[in-house]
Amino acid sequence: MALNNRYDFVMIFDVENGNPNGDPDAGNAPRIDAESGLGYVTDVCLKRKIRNYVELCKEGEPGYNILVKPDKFLNAKFTAAYDAEGIAHGKGKNKNADDVKKARDYMCRTYFDVRAFGAVMSTGDDPCGIVRGPVQINFARSISPINIQEVTITRQARTTEERSETGDTEMGKKSVVPYALYKAEGYVSAALANKVTNLSEEDLNLLWDAIVNMFENDHSAARGKMCMRKLYVFKHSNVLGNCPSHILFDKIRITEHFDLAPRSFSDYEICVDKEIPDGVTLLEKI
Repeated sequence: MALNNRYDFVMIFDVENGNPNGDPDAGNAPRIDAESGLGYVTDVCLKRKIRNYVELCKEGEPGYNILVKPDKFLNAKFTAAYDAEGIAHGKGKNKNADDVKKARDYMCRTYFDVRAFGAVMSTGDDPCGIVRGPVQINFARSISPINIQEVTITRQARTTEERSETGDTEMGKKSVVPYALYKAEGYVSAALANKVTNLSEEDLNLLWDAIVNMFENDHSAARGKMCMRKLYVFKHSNVLGNCPSHILFDKIRITEHFDLAPRSFSDYEICVDKEIPDGVTLLEKI
């Protein structure tokens, strides 16, 4: 079923004694804005968790495969699209435009993350084109500056025989954020969904479900305790929307009320301005 409404949404989540998104350029420490001290989580990280949840829920169901995951290399999946559609292989960038579109449509039908987030599939001898996804997510940023703590950890088991003979305890470090509350904003373009990827209402409901539960099956010692606290969805009455997204995002305000440093969700207050522009409905998913 085609989408008849544009959507904007706000995610609010927190981390306690964990690393929500490591920075490989900083020894995998939590990502932080050097100027403001605010922490951030990339859109790539958030979309990875959505992909993982969809794969858990829909594994094996036609139309809900995940393209971006560590199994076969991408070009092999593009070639598989050509095989499925009976398109001749080869020619790379000189491929017939109709063949590329046919392969692109196959990828959209087959892979949920292509329908939702889009993909660059123009590599290799069997390119499937470039798809701009109707679902886009901004970086999440913390409400308050974060404090990154380096925690020293020890292990009784020795890695090598030589270390076992010395009797020395093996030591390491992990970087954690004691507590931080993050806010991320996103968009769903019905116009783009209907024109290119055919993202459906069923897909959209699965997306909301994935966002609400993205951390529940992704716990690890490194990430600590992560929870999706709130998901606000602004539903427009038509495909193109009734007002700019930033006006809606400003309706969700988060204020701090702590003396020293935030250590729990209760140290913040979320205020929602109920005066919503005409034609827009606010849905609170969690």
